[in-house]
Amino acid sequence: MNRRHLRWLAALLPLGLAACAPRQAVRLPGDAAMLAKQQAREQQLAGVDHWTLQGRLGVSDGRNGGSGSLSWTQDGDHYEFVLHGPALSGADFRLSGGPDGATLEGVRGGPLHGADAEALMQRALGWTVPLRDLRAWVRGLRADSGPAELRFGADGLPSLLQQDGWAVDYRAWDTARQPPLPTTIFAAKPPYKVRLSVESWTIR
Repeated sequence: MNRRHLRWLAALLPLGLAACAPRQAVRLPGDAAMLAKQQAREQQLAGVDHWTLQGRLGVSDGRNGGSGSLSWTQDGDHYEFVLHGPALSGADFRLSGGPDGATLEGVRGGPLHGADAEALMQRALGWTVPLRDLRAWVRGLRADSGPAELRFGADGLPSLLQQDGWAVDYRAWDTARQPPLPTTIFAAKPPYKVRLSVESWTIR
């Protein structure tokens, strides 16, 4: 990712990626009861594909980092990410698309169009973003991209998900919602780090 594109991310580290060092989370290997509970959650949420989350997103590539307010709307196979950061001079960074392709706005030379959103992000920003997996991970589910390893917290909910080279660390859950949904997520695949703090979930 070049420095021009990273200017809009300049506020993140004070908000928590580097400065925040949460206490060690509980990491329990899943027993039969925990794995059955997780499988039931996954079955319940597998059909939930129309939702919106609002929150804060922060990223770091090990040298540069920043944050912005995020709105992510998923309508079946169609999606829209809008990340608003002050270093974009008030402009919105927007990624939208579906099976027919993707459009990336708010970057130099944009809007950009491509057949694949992940390839578009790589070309425009230099980041390899597992967008297909994120759609599952953000709900606390294993993606269907390959083998996954789970560890659980004392509450029986996932504490750590390792898949596709990423470690997805669930720090907090909305347990008032059934089934529960994550509200604080750290994800890392060196040198990349991502933090998502969900302020609200809207399921439609």
